Amino acid sequence: MSRWEELTGGTSGEGYAARFAALAESGQDPHGEARFCATLVPAGARVLDAGCGTGRVMIRLAELGYDCVGVDLDASMLAVARRQAPELPWFQADLARLDPAELGVTAGFDLVVAAGNIFPLLASGTEATVVSRLAATLRPGGLLVAGFGLDEAHLPVPPSITLAEYDAYCAAAGLTLVDRFATWDAHPYDDGGYAVSVHRG
Repeated sequence: MSRWEELTGGTSGEGYAARFAALAESGQDPHGEARFCATLVPAGARVLDAGCGTGRVMIRLAELGYDCVGVDLDASMLAVARRQAPELPWFQADLARLDPAELGVTAGFDLVVAAGNIFPLLASGTEATVVSRLAATLRPGGLLVAGFGLDEAHLPVPPSITLAEYDAYCAAAGLTLVDRFATWDAHPYDDGGYAVSVHRG
């Protein structure tokens, strides 16, 4: 069982969506991840939203002209995503067992984005496998972007993965670090408790 399932019981989709809706209504911009992704690849690029949740990032990227596919294990989150954007392709799958063929992918993705603390919320011991599976969905030269917390202040669960470990998993999967930031607004990384990492295949 993933740490996410232990935390939520797989029933948090509506509450999760409501929290971000409230942020948007208060005037905050809920689209930092999508805006960041749009600086990395041009409109029309193929994007995999790995751990897409309720679809907040992917729906915005689709609105910006990206060719998107979303994958998540949590049925309650996907139910919200499908209701909000029924025209987009949403798949229920475990990232540790992800098969690109099941997504209808032949040429590979230009960008894979894993936002929302995906890696710290995986099932313990599957982190390297998930990196490998996501790397396998990339076209040559494609990018993997992951943002996640590194300490208790930035996570709903105890910290479980360090940047050194994540970089090692990426290297083992044939990925090279090209940039790292402290936020999705591209502030320089300062050894703080949250990092957005960009690796190239």
